[in-house]
Amino acid sequence: MNTLRLTVDPARLDTVEARRAIARAAEILCSGGLVALPTETVYGLGANALDAAAVGRIFAAKQRPSWDPVIVHIAGPVSANPMLENLVDEVPARARRLMAAFWPGPLTLLLPRSAAVPDAVTAGRPLVGIRMPAHPVALELIRQAGVPVAAPSANIFSHTSPTTADHVLADLDGRIDAILDAGPTLHGVESTVLDPGQNPMMIYRPGAVTADQIQAVAGAVEVFRGPEPLQTEPREALPSPGVGLRHYAPRARLILVEAPLAELPLLLATTAARYPGEKVGIMLPAEIASSALPVATIFQWGRWAAAEELARTLYAGLRALDAQGCSVILCPTPGADGIGAAIRDRLRKAAQSE
Repeated sequence: MNTLRLTVDPARLDTVEARRAIARAAEILCSGGLVALPTETVYGLGANALDAAAVGRIFAAKQRPSWDPVIVHIAGPVSANPMLENLVDEVPARARRLMAAFWPGPLTLLLPRSAAVPDAVTAGRPLVGIRMPAHPVALELIRQAGVPVAAPSANIFSHTSPTTADHVLADLDGRIDAILDAGPTLHGVESTVLDPGQNPMMIYRPGAVTADQIQAVAGAVEVFRGPEPLQTEPREALPSPGVGLRHYAPRARLILVEAPLAELPLLLATTAARYPGEKVGIMLPAEIASSALPVATIFQWGRWAAAEELARTLYAGLRALDAQGCSVILCPTPGADGIGAAIRDRLRKAAQSE
């Protein structure tokens, strides 16, 4: 299979080139094919969510096990949305408030599925994850296709998620029909996944919409604590994508380093020295001079005080150090405030224990 690369400028969807690219991608989706599409979080691998055979192709292309459910993306009005009404049997009042506050955006809601949703989407479970992405290209693609789009991250299962089209092609070139290339993604980590039907509500995966933001809109919320150590083969279908699994991992061994910023240069240097004979890469905060770590391969990560910057380039940095042949990657762990909680979640699931 030749993967078709369709380039779109998200700021110029009115051009002939953009209209043709999105129309071609929509045609592929409607015919049961697979299209990688940009969202504001990461690139997703999309298929018609109502077509069980097409959804099955997602799992085959990603080498994703059937027990890991996928998220469905919709477009249209936030209220009285025909796609949503076809996918779910009930929308709790709290979910309506959250949709009004955060859609379009990086919040996935777990809702009671309708009979129209194939079992493959939910791993046979009664709830389906649904979100309305904020990316203009994703919204226009879904609108033109006229179908909800099932779309987990567009990478080989358990590997580092893609935030550019090149990342997608590194994993899936020749395995999918097309990719819509709209440049780097905004947030860089996957959406928050929330079950609004529990009391208190349950965050299964932290993301750019934080627990504090959710609580301010809809009330009490807790964060799911998965099993430790992380599993690779759970005994039953998962309640949410990525729960309790080693996930988001680079090829290199990822070692987490936790300390206040002022202590990080010495700790990173001493930790790197523990791996003689290895090519060590470091995800380095902007506040630390790379000259302090002359023996390491450096990825200039972002400002330690700006968690949004760290999130945006987290996966790009891990992929870049992999591409440079690093066998060990050292990564400082930021604080848990705001989107920092999502960064810590992804790093914990990607890291190998000492």
